[in-house]
Amino acid sequence: MTTTQPDKDIIIIGGGAAGLTAAQYGGRANLSTLLIEEMAPGGQALVIDELENFPGFPEKLSGFELTERFTTQAKNFGAEILAATVNSITKKENLFFIETSKGTFTTFAVIFATGAKHRKLEVPGEEEYSGRGVSYCATCDGPFFKNKKMLVVGGGDAACDEALFLAKLTDNLVMIHRKNRFRAQKALADRVLSNPMIDVRFNHELKEIKGDGNRLSSVIFYDNEHKTEYSEAFDAVFIFVGSIPQTALIPHVKKDETGYVITNQEMQSSEPGLYAVGDVRVTPFRQLIVAAGDGAIATHCASQYIDELKGQSYK
Repeated sequence: MTTTQPDKDIIIIGGGAAGLTAAQYGGRANLSTLLIEEMAPGGQALVIDELENFPGFPEKLSGFELTERFTTQAKNFGAEILAATVNSITKKENLFFIETSKGTFTTFAVIFATGAKHRKLEVPGEEEYSGRGVSYCATCDGPFFKNKKMLVVGGGDAACDEALFLAKLTDNLVMIHRKNRFRAQKALADRVLSNPMIDVRFNHELKEIKGDGNRLSSVIFYDNEHKTEYSEAFDAVFIFVGSIPQTALIPHVKKDETGYVITNQEMQSSEPGLYAVGDVRVTPFRQLIVAAGDGAIATHCASQYIDELKGQSYK
């Protein structure tokens, strides 16, 4: 049991779907709730052009529109949102100390919702031409290459989503995947395969990106099936080959071999009082609806954890 009262009951780090849902549930449970987000709330959802599978929205809407609704709802329930960078998370006895660019805050429980960043191919030319033809966001950069020749690299949900968006901007789109079929959901994969604007090439790898020093101009492919290498001209390359979980702030917490935080069914990590939700944790399915569910569960269980600390748990 503890009698020390922190600044906030719950502090959420990260403002994607998981973090915003956690904030909503925290405010609704009458817990003093603070969400800290380095950039704008929304996370990777902000760059989704059209959402068609979020329950309750049979009409398509953008990730930005959905994020605005998440944010408004969290604020309506009393959650606070702070734009700041978190520098460290430490724990002393039963309190967490969150050091940020706007001061240090204490809390009983932390909900870690930092998500994941785009993984890079690490091929020659990728870094050199990043922002000059190489992109990791179709909705951000695709319009700059309207009616030009574009390449999409990847085979998951994100790659297929982004390819479908880019196919609205050009009729000269190539999509490659290193295996002989997509790993994306079947309905999504089928839409890509049936789109006449997308030239899908399986068993292909991107080996090098070339240009004139200022702009990207071509790439080198390797055809795994025929064991051949060839060059082809492109104006832009969009890369979607997975993500890297952002866990630098919690190095001591248990993770799997790929770096994702291991949690139990209550979303609690190996550190009591620290919960991990959304794309940063080990999960079989990374979708907005799953992340939102994680956030709700984490806040519910964090509330019970806080009651136990205060000696108010229901017996």
